[in-house]
Amino acid sequence: MININKSKPVMVTGATGYLAGWIIKLLLQNDITVHATVRDPNNKEKLKYLDELAKNLKGNIVYYKADLLEKHSFDEAAKKCELIFHTASPFTNTVKDPQKELIDPALQGTINVLEAVNKSDSVKRVVLTSSIAAIMGDNKDLVKLPDNMASENHWNTSSTLSHQPYSYSKTLAEKEAWKINKTQKKWQLVVINPVLVLGPGISPQISSESFKLMKQLGDGSMKIGVPNFEIGIVDVREVAQAHFNAGFMPEAEGRHIICAEPKSFLQIANLIRDDFGDKLLLPNRNLPKCLVWLAAPTVGVKRRMVARNMGYKIKIDNTKSIEKLGIKYRPVKETLIDFFSQMYENGAFNK
Repeated sequence: MININKSKPVMVTGATGYLAGWIIKLLLQNDITVHATVRDPNNKEKLKYLDELAKNLKGNIVYYKADLLEKHSFDEAAKKCELIFHTASPFTNTVKDPQKELIDPALQGTINVLEAVNKSDSVKRVVLTSSIAAIMGDNKDLVKLPDNMASENHWNTSSTLSHQPYSYSKTLAEKEAWKINKTQKKWQLVVINPVLVLGPGISPQISSESFKLMKQLGDGSMKIGVPNFEIGIVDVREVAQAHFNAGFMPEAEGRHIICAEPKSFLQIANLIRDDFGDKLLLPNRNLPKCLVWLAAPTVGVKRRMVARNMGYKIKIDNTKSIEKLGIKYRPVKETLIDFFSQMYENGAFNK
């Protein structure tokens, strides 16, 4: 049981990120000082939405320059903090060099942040943003699990540097965090494993991978049809609340899957059709798996990814997040309407 003093500053890495913005908002609402690590503290345009939050809420923000690949980069920001949220990690599926663009920043960034934690005399708890990708790599992975359901007890064993490298990076980073945590007794590690995170951003200029995926769903890129591919979906506001609760609930421990429910791409399109059917070019059918498999290389997708994911239904156990973190999930439709409304209002589908 760990009690975090809310009068002490809280460090948030990757502070300008999609998820981090909502975590910072919760902290500021609770009159907490945020030590926000960013690449460039002088980039006022990038920081303006966080500055606006600080202006209108009780807490305040102190910016620190930091880089995931730079040793000692997080040392100063960690000082005097009892709680650290490590959210910074690359998230992209379009990479030329997976080792350099995904593995190194995720793994070395985690090491650098936790080295700063080990140097600190004040840190009591670290909340790490991991991913469902550290639990399962492909939908087919669930076939061999009890009840075909992913839970916190499982680890991704199918992803590699050449197959699903993003998932591999998240798996390596979380395993390294647990390894480092077990070498000491000063601070506790709590992990959040969200599925695909959707919903409106603190900044309307969202650039997350989930934004790019949903943009393709509405801009006509998938008009002829979508792969029959199920993904877990959760609202960014629930993921932020899960982090906050994992940070401040004394009894929080271990890993936590954060998932409202799985949906296929076609189900997502159908959920927003009544609201956006006359505004967006939404798909209305699933494509045959054989066709997607044949065409996959032409759009930069590996055939193994198609083979191991299309047509497989998934089940994801979110019980622990509800019972231990008190998370109440809003309907996926509400998340999608809020997300697509923000995107539409900011011209995302005009580009």
